[in-house]
Amino acid sequence: MRFKLKKTYMEDLKLFPYKADMAWYGLLLMTLLLFPLVAGHYWIYNLTLAGIYCIVSLGLNILTGSTGQISLGHAAFFAIGAYAVGYLTTILGWSYWIALPLAGVAAAVSGLMVAVPALRLSGLYLAIATMGFGFIVEQVIVQWKGVTGGANGLLINRPSIGSWHLTSDNSYYYLVIAMVAIFVLLTKNLTRSPAGRAFVAVRDSEVAAQTMGVPLARVKVQAFVVSAFYTGIAGGLFAPLINFVGPDNFTIVESINFIVMIIVGGLGSVHGSIFGAVFITLLSEFIRISKDLIPAFLREQVGFQTAVYGLVLMLFILFEPMGIYGRWLKLKYLFQVFPLYRKDTFRRVRRFQRSERTR
Repeated sequence: MRFKLKKTYMEDLKLFPYKADMAWYGLLLMTLLLFPLVAGHYWIYNLTLAGIYCIVSLGLNILTGSTGQISLGHAAFFAIGAYAVGYLTTILGWSYWIALPLAGVAAAVSGLMVAVPALRLSGLYLAIATMGFGFIVEQVIVQWKGVTGGANGLLINRPSIGSWHLTSDNSYYYLVIAMVAIFVLLTKNLTRSPAGRAFVAVRDSEVAAQTMGVPLARVKVQAFVVSAFYTGIAGGLFAPLINFVGPDNFTIVESINFIVMIIVGGLGSVHGSIFGAVFITLLSEFIRISKDLIPAFLREQVGFQTAVYGLVLMLFILFEPMGIYGRWLKLKYLFQVFPLYRKDTFRRVRRFQRSERTR
């Protein structure tokens, strides 16, 4: 194993403690930049979609993985961001570069409206409350035809930077990759800040966090607002990608997909958010491509893809609760300390009894 001797507090602020890590991330970035030169439009589109889902997963992991608050309504924030961009650009004729941050702000304000009444809720009750918010937004989309277009939806054009129009999949891919890099760095710094440490304290024990002086209500609201902002920005990127938004794009199934992403990737981890988003996006395409190989009585069943997601989620919870990133950490540690690896190295030990379990 490698041990880093830190001599100053400034060393804690480094994004890459080891030069080798910087080299690997640089190689990954170079691969992503060169990917459109060797891949077809099909894979470029799917990787762009995976990048948008990465931003959603980062935001949801801040709320669920870092703060411990469950949400089944993130498709609503995703829809708010998408429709905000659609309304401001298509109907009002505003610039996309003004509409995109406003989409994040609109979703953040909606997150604030959900968080404040739900402060006293936790666990299953909070999940039900956020799911109800998702259903409300679905009905608003259908009924508010002057803004959302109702069941007919909205057509949305892709943006441009001066004379450079991002109409091709390649150009829009680079925009999404740049946004993913920005939000990864933002999340990395947020998790190391006092606010990020307060999120983790609330997740581990609300009573212990309050005892240490953490303002419980404010931290929960902050987590909801930040998570909704991330998801709203992702929705603002999603709308021009598919050039159309309608009510069918933002159902409860989409919220469940977001939850599956962070659990499969790894809760409370930046890497896990990315792994989960890419894995679920590619899994969806794999299911679609391989449908001809599946027996007809299964292929024709309604909700077959959702059932596969549920099966994948169940298998990960049973056999790999730390997700894909947790499995990577175990393999990495195995090769570092072989043959001295211990099976229970990564088992979480509960060091206290949660007094709020009876709430």
